[in-house]
Amino acid sequence: MDVLASSDPPSSGAFKPELSAALDPLLAFLSKTGSPFLVNPYPYFAYQDDPRPDTLAFCLFQPNAGRPDAGSGLTYTSMFDAQVDAVRAALDAKGYKDVEVVVAETGWPHSGGADEAGASVENARAFVSNLVSHLRSMVGTPRMPGKSVDTYLFAVYDEDLKPGKASEKSFGLFQTTLTETYPTGLMRNGTAGLAPAPAPTVRPASPPPAIPQVTPVQPQPSAASAATAPPRHVRSAAELPRTISALHVSACFLFMSLLV
Repeated sequence: MDVLASSDPPSSGAFKPELSAALDPLLAFLSKTGSPFLVNPYPYFAYQDDPRPDTLAFCLFQPNAGRPDAGSGLTYTSMFDAQVDAVRAALDAKGYKDVEVVVAETGWPHSGGADEAGASVENARAFVSNLVSHLRSMVGTPRMPGKSVDTYLFAVYDEDLKPGKASEKSFGLFQTTLTETYPTGLMRNGTAGLAPAPAPTVRPASPPPAIPQVTPVQPQPSAASAATAPPRHVRSAAELPRTISALHVSACFLFMSLLV
């Protein structure tokens, strides 16, 4: 979201001019290839900048008075929609109305330090479950009604080794035991049906099939045919091993083909 120079109200959404050298060819590429523009809107961080009770309700999809956008005449009741529409407005202003917006990351920490307002299990549960309900309703955003935004939640597990504040480590939706950190509304049957994946079964290697030894038999000509037949080349002692080896290999291939 830091690529935006303006986002409040959403209709004023605009990219930072100093990023044009990087963004303009990127947006042109996305438009040409039919690819989406991925953004990471986090209402949690917006609440950190303005930790008032009405802002918290606005960020958690909870009942609130709404925030009118004088530029568009639309009213917003959630920070998530406002952030997404600000990006939409910035893309439209650049002339890229065909480039879709996809939310590549969003989430809410379930715990944090004493100086991190709002980082709690209750708020994380409210945000994620209300977001899921909002997306499933297909109501869309005020600027893009009737169309759900593809959204990816952050994150599957906590990142206990991640540096920074406590909240940065605490976005996990699941414990390593495969139970939910808090009910999210994502699981069809809760977590009762979850279990660790079974260990793979390693089958013992089967011994290769035995290959019978084949001894070539040279036909013996009759006395009459020997008398009339043209003289044949007599193999030297050095040639015989090569002949027997070739016959042995041919017999092996024939046997293997019969097995298949």
